[in-house]
Amino acid sequence: MKKSSIIGIIIIAIAIGAIMSTYADSSTYGTFSEARETQDELHVVGKLNKEKELIYNPQKDANYFAFYMQDNNGKECKVVFNGSKPQDFERSEQIVLTGKMVGSEFHASKILMKCPSKYNKDQVEVQEVTTASVN
Repeated sequence: MKKSSIIGIIIIAIAIGAIMSTYADSSTYGTFSEARETQDELHVVGKLNKEKELIYNPQKDANYFAFYMQDNNGKECKVVFNGSKPQDFERSEQIVLTGKMVGSEFHASKILMKCPSKYNKDQVEVQEVTTASVN
C-alpha cells in the first residue's frame, strides 16, 4: 500500500473515533417524567421552586445540596446534588440539570444556572457547577 493510502485510512479512523466519542458523551434534553423512564443521563430544564426550602448544611455535609425544581412541563421533583450550593442559586432564572433519576429523586452531576446579570439589564450571566460523581 502507498503511504498516502495508509495516512488516509488513519485520518478516517481518527475522525470516526472523534465522532463516536462525541456522540457517546452527549445526552439529550428531557423532563422528569422522561428521566423516570430511562437510565440514561438527561438534561432537564426548569425553574427553582422558591416556596420550598433549600437543604444545605455545610457543617453537617458540605457535599450535599437538595432543592425542588419544576421542569418546563410543570412536573416538580426533588433534586440532589453531591457538591456545594452554588453562589446566588436562589437568584437563578432558569436551571439546566444534567443527571438521572435514582428512585424518586433526580441526582444531578452538573448544574447550569442562568442568573440575571449584576451589571447589564439585557444580558444573562451563566454559571456551571460540576461534581465528579453521581451516586
